[in-house]
Amino acid sequence: MREIHHLIGGRQVEGQSGRFGDVYNPNTGEVQARVALASAAEMDSAVANARAAFPAWAATNPQRRARVMFEFKRLLEAHIDELAALLSAEHGKVIADSRGDVQRGIDVVEFACGIPHLQKGEYTDAAGPGIDVYSMRQPLGVVAGITPFNFPAMIPCWMAAVAIACGNTFILKPSEKDPSVPMRLAELLLEAGAPEGVLNVVHGDKVAVDAILRHPDIKAVSFVGSSDIAQYVYATGTAHGKRVQAMGGAKNHGIIMPDCNMAQAVKDIVGAAYGSAGERCMALPVAVTVGQKTGDEFVERMLEAARGLKVGLSTDPEAHYGPVVSAAHKAKIEHYIQMGVDEGADLRLDGRGLQLQGAEQGYFIGPSLFDHVRPDMTSYQDEIFGPVLQVVRAETLEEAAALPSNHQYGNGCAIFTSNGRAAREFAAQVNVGMVGVNVPIPVPVSYHTFGGWKRSAFGDTNQHGPEGVRFWTKIKTVTQRWPEGDEIGDQAFIIPTMG
Repeated sequence: MREIHHLIGGRQVEGQSGRFGDVYNPNTGEVQARVALASAAEMDSAVANARAAFPAWAATNPQRRARVMFEFKRLLEAHIDELAALLSAEHGKVIADSRGDVQRGIDVVEFACGIPHLQKGEYTDAAGPGIDVYSMRQPLGVVAGITPFNFPAMIPCWMAAVAIACGNTFILKPSEKDPSVPMRLAELLLEAGAPEGVLNVVHGDKVAVDAILRHPDIKAVSFVGSSDIAQYVYATGTAHGKRVQAMGGAKNHGIIMPDCNMAQAVKDIVGAAYGSAGERCMALPVAVTVGQKTGDEFVERMLEAARGLKVGLSTDPEAHYGPVVSAAHKAKIEHYIQMGVDEGADLRLDGRGLQLQGAEQGYFIGPSLFDHVRPDMTSYQDEIFGPVLQVVRAETLEEAAALPSNHQYGNGCAIFTSNGRAAREFAAQVNVGMVGVNVPIPVPVSYHTFGGWKRSAFGDTNQHGPEGVRFWTKIKTVTQRWPEGDEIGDQAFIIPTMG
């Protein structure tokens, strides 16, 4: 049985806790590897290595750090097929989707290559008589990222690439469900020229998470996962004096207007709702149709499109999506489908009970579709995180827009319309963090920033883009003057002003 251990101080380190987690093949339900689960002592070792590496890395000039990122980007591109295959084998995404996961990570590494410009401070000449003021952005020290199972390449790159480019050293605690890709990322960063100890990968469960949140030498933590755990990470980390950004769950809505291009909207939403088996925090699991005729047409077209999807092995090039990540997650999704039925929603397409010949133990769920879902239903209020689309009927745009605005989650939403004024007003007023206009999954490009509102995010800064640079650095402001000769100020005991 293959065993996956930690990467600490630039080398593979065997787990010492004696605890392991099983890594499954979602296509077959078989255990394919074991991953070591760290103790607090092993986290201490990783932090000590990162702390030792920090002074030299922080002192490395930004241009040289950028060169490491350029080489890292080149290596990621050269190994994208290998990384995608590893990812699909442990997560269950089809290969094309896994390549997209890796590519989105590469995009943020490319952004981090601009760190000499992004980390520049500000300068004011002659702010007072002979006085100049300037600021500098400096790294925080040892920082950490706790990443989820659904994007094991992209999200580690979102966090680590920007943090490391800024001069920090990094502890990565990836999901124990699919740990191989994060390990390979760390190996490629070493190959790219990052010094030993700059990126350390420590696998684990709550023991490792709590060790990160309580460790006095870890200065900042970034997290992506469910909202309940995000709230716990934020509360615990900040209570221990850390800077924390914690991204949580989502229930993204797509507003279907009567004047939209219905064929395009259906094509977009079938991919956004069912792609990657719905295991995306920016998936679109709720469609809100405006008007009876719009709703009827949308549901019928969506049923036809969903029935045409092929669910298959993650290695099947013709499959639209593969299995979900685990047996427990499959059971959770099926529980929510039954809940929707019990609450009175109209189940028009039931994906439960799907089995593939030769892979009967795989974690497969077919596309499911509910019509006439009501906002008071628990199945609507909760994040299902699976291939389930819920259709809510509305009579007006105002009624439709109120649904994402009032929902507990506020990650993203989209509107499908040909009316520019309506789209503009909707984008300005809806109470969520990211908006798509005729774009079903509005994940910003790497040089903008990613983040939701309400229970989708805890903390004041977003992921990657300029916000990422601000999160992983601290500002120091210097006020300086160079008096001539024996010049002595005559107001040395008064708070200086620049007037």
